[in-house]
Amino acid sequence: MFFVTGTDTDSGKTLVSSALLTAVNRLGHIASADSAVGILAANTMLTLGIKPIASGCAQTSEGLRNADALQLMTSSSLKLAYAQINPFSFEPAIAPHIAAAQVGMSLTPEVIIDSLDFTAFSQADFCLIEGAGGWRLPLGEGRYLSEVVQKLELPVILVVGMKLGCLNHALLTQEAILADGLTISGWVANRVDPEMSMFDENLASLKEMMSAPFLGSIPFLTEPSAENAADHLDVSLLHDKAY
Repeated sequence: MFFVTGTDTDSGKTLVSSALLTAVNRLGHIASADSAVGILAANTMLTLGIKPIASGCAQTSEGLRNADALQLMTSSSLKLAYAQINPFSFEPAIAPHIAAAQVGMSLTPEVIIDSLDFTAFSQADFCLIEGAGGWRLPLGEGRYLSEVVQKLELPVILVVGMKLGCLNHALLTQEAILADGLTISGWVANRVDPEMSMFDENLASLKEMMSAPFLGSIPFLTEPSAENAADHLDVSLLHDKAY
């Protein structure tokens, strides 16, 4: 199980998470920290993406639904109920702890962990938990979503939104994750600004400065989809220390 975070809110966490799921679905194998690449039949590989907290949800006849969570469900080969994928849904597109306070809810790392159905998740051969916002997402009262990752001791995949300022954002996020005692299993460059100057030079700088394996660079996609983005990723480089 991996935790996917980003350098900021619009770095492309869902696109990358969905693309990773799609890439694993295609390959039917993953690299384990304890063994060489293990081959599984493509039709037996179960993948799962989870989005525990989501703001900006739409009201539907079935309740609040989040587009990012729905995208993860589409890209997952293990099919679970929506409530198992996105237990905390908020309608306003605002910081989750503020949205939670508006409905009288208190978000804590312990409450979030208790909401996760690990028995169901354990059916998956490859599982991602997508965060919200950036690494240090506030939950209120001095608590942070990063504490959930610490408590579960999950390896992290970092999505770098490629735009002006991304070098600083990426290095600060890397420092924070490592300072929290966690491992970065890989990072992805996702071009969110098609007009970014000196893209290749910035990417080269990141490759020099980032300590984790480089999983790929997703260009700016005029028609973004998990399938298109997956073409640019190498999931064989992932080493999941959770297995």
